[in-house]
Order: sequence, then C-alpha cells, then structure tokens
Amino acid sequence: MARYATAFAPEATYRSVDLASRTGGADAGGLVAVLYGEVVRALRSAAWAAQNARFDIKSERVTRAIAVLFALESGLDFERGGEVSKTLARLYQGARGQLVDASLGNDPAPFLSVADTLEEIGAAWNTARGA
Repeated sequence: MARYATAFAPEATYRSVDLASRTGGADAGGLVAVLYGEVVRALRSAAWAAQNARFDIKSERVTRAIAVLFALESGLDFERGGEVSKTLARLYQGARGQLVDASLGNDPAPFLSVADTLEEIGAAWNTARGA
C-alpha cells in the first residue's frame, strides 16, 4: 500500500523548505523534474485525502496539483518543442479537467490515474535529460 503525505503543519513546512532547497540552484530541466515530483506527490495526497474523507487536505492538494500543471504548461516552448509541446499542453489541460471533475467526489482512483501518467512522463523527462 502506498504511503501518502498529509498537509499537517510540520510536514507542510518541511515540504516548503525542501522545495525551495531543490529549486534554488536547479537549471530549467531540473525545475521541470521537481515540478513533476511535486504534482505526483500532491495527487497521491489528494487520493489519500479523498479515501479518508479529509476534504480540507484534498482541496489543498488538488489546488496545488492544478497550479503545478499550469506551471508546467507555462514553461513549454512551442517554437522549439513543436508537436511534443502541443501534446503536453493538451495533456496538462486534460489532466486539470480530470482533477476538477474528480475533486467533486471521493473516489481516489482519478487522482491516482493522473499521478501515474504524470509519473511516467516525469521518468521519461529524467531519462531524456540524463538524470
């Protein structure tokens, strides 16, 4: 069974400090990798929260995941990225729509499904950049 992070104050503070330390000296490719990790963690936490009727945590984590998806999309370079950038933009837009729909219910499956997809893309990103 997967272990889910929660949004309790000490953990939230740690995540903020951890994120700041991981992004402080990162190049653009490294920042994208961090964002993929962040969105996956947020979605797995949202799944846990949905399953455990922790609606406050679910709401916060879905909001975070959607914000990260916007950040990923805003970083796309459509001139140099061509069709790949367009495909990723559609994927991020579709994922946001799925998350909005899923946020209205208590089924963890949609959150986990989107997390799995983004985790695969993040792994491919890391492989492509040699990380």
